[in-house]
Amino acid sequence: MSPPDRAQERPRDARVLDCLYRVGAFVNATEDPREALDFILSEIVQTLNASSASIALLEPTTGNLRIEVSNGLGPQSEQHVLSLGQGITGWVALHARPLLVADVTKEPRYVELRQGIKSELAVPMELMGNVIGVVNCDSDRLNAFSEADVSFLSLLTNEASKAVGRIWLLRQLRTKAAQLESLVAAAQELARERDEPGIAAELAKHTHALLGARAVAYYKCSGKQLNLKVVDGDCAGSTFTPSLNLDETSLGTAIARQRAIVIPVAGKSEENLFKKLIPPVSTSSLLAVPVRYDDDTFGILVCVSMGAYRFSDDDKHLVTALSSFGASSIQNARLYSKVFTVEEGLRRSERLTALGLLSAEVAHEIRNPLTVLKLLCDTLSHGLTQDDPRTEDIEVMREKIQHMEGVVSRVLGMSKSQSGAFKSIDMRQAVENAVLLLRLKFQQAGVIVRTDVAECLPFIEGNPGQIQQVFLNLLLNAVQAMPTGGSLKIKVTPEKGQTGEVIAIYISDTGLGVPEEIKNKIFESFFTSREDGTGLGLAIVKRILRDHRGDIVLESTSRTGTTFKIWFPLPAK
Repeated sequence: MSPPDRAQERPRDARVLDCLYRVGAFVNATEDPREALDFILSEIVQTLNASSASIALLEPTTGNLRIEVSNGLGPQSEQHVLSLGQGITGWVALHARPLLVADVTKEPRYVELRQGIKSELAVPMELMGNVIGVVNCDSDRLNAFSEADVSFLSLLTNEASKAVGRIWLLRQLRTKAAQLESLVAAAQELARERDEPGIAAELAKHTHALLGARAVAYYKCSGKQLNLKVVDGDCAGSTFTPSLNLDETSLGTAIARQRAIVIPVAGKSEENLFKKLIPPVSTSSLLAVPVRYDDDTFGILVCVSMGAYRFSDDDKHLVTALSSFGASSIQNARLYSKVFTVEEGLRRSERLTALGLLSAEVAHEIRNPLTVLKLLCDTLSHGLTQDDPRTEDIEVMREKIQHMEGVVSRVLGMSKSQSGAFKSIDMRQAVENAVLLLRLKFQQAGVIVRTDVAECLPFIEGNPGQIQQVFLNLLLNAVQAMPTGGSLKIKVTPEKGQTGEVIAIYISDTGLGVPEEIKNKIFESFFTSREDGTGLGLAIVKRILRDHRGDIVLESTSRTGTTFKIWFPLPAK
């Protein structure tokens, strides 16, 4: 290059460097990508003396180019959309290389956006090897741009792409942080729900909000049938089918594969999913995500996009995570229901046992007076002749007393444990089953349970249902003794008892303890210190244990907790 040429080039080089400096400083100071692109475009127009310019970004969901910002093209330009390969801009995006057009009238690929344009320069914006958009410069002069301008615009576009990429990444991270916060909040709300319909409604609501979808539907899975339970959002005139078979819809594929699937266009394959399907829902995409816990599928979420949209992997992961929280909540709700059913069954069983205990005590109390009456009848009959009218009366009395004795004997017989119901019982398994049945009760009450079970425990002989009733009674009593939560320890160990080897179980809580004045009464029938108590729980426990040749004692109690000890004898070898 001759000295005069270099002299002409220096001022231009200085302008280029100044432009790069200003662009770098501005984009590093802003967090708004549109603001950054606007500034970059104004610098390009000024430095290259362009008549107009635009930056078109590639839409990841559609693959089209849409003008994001423009300078000198008018507001209508931002509605302009080009497909990949269409026009000069589309060609540059497709081939990922610059294109300099000295005369647009001789370029067949040119698409007119503004009258008067005579030359054009387009450079691809690349980020991590992928085209993300195109910077386009127009001029009303022929041959307005040079190869040096191509180099300058490529350099500036490269720096701009990196800067905008950083801004996008920052915004993406903030969006993800906000989504994570929303996800945690949604999980907390779902965990508070205790019934399945409420969980389904919350799940659809939070999915709708997190995804920004048009609508979200929740179908409950019942065998091969899907039943619509909730729709959150506005389907703009379209309506979901209330009930359909898995074979009639692609939703069956999502459930069979146990993963999220995307249906690109609802109207092309999912007519059965909708009772009425019209635009814009018919042109929307669908995201179907199973709501499952382990191997159980409870239902499926169907997300309807806001217009034509391609659901991303991030969308799938987000909804899948939320559906997992929902599935856990549904599982917990079902477990709560089972626990309450077990508790209700326990109460019924306790009432029946109490009735049996009461009947036995009443029968026992009646038997003694009956014996006295029978003796008196025998005494009264002495000295009476057969033709004495009183003899017949006494005989009637004797028959009625015998009848009453029979009734009393049957009642006492029914109240006794049936030895035929005894089986070999693994005490470790019995303790684990009782803790498992009440685990949600413990969680709800804020009680932490620890078990200490000796290895290789021998089996005992007993009635499984009655032994479970003993554990449930004692564990529920312990929970009630800790209204603000606490810890519960269950220790199972073999010991040497007064009559031989036994399995001893120590149940210790951190409650307020048993008051001194009632310590000697707690095993008595109908004695209770609670307003809602029956006074039969510990009495029943003691009776069951004694029927098993075991017993229960209050091992220790104080203001820091109580320990009960129960034991069962080992079967004779």
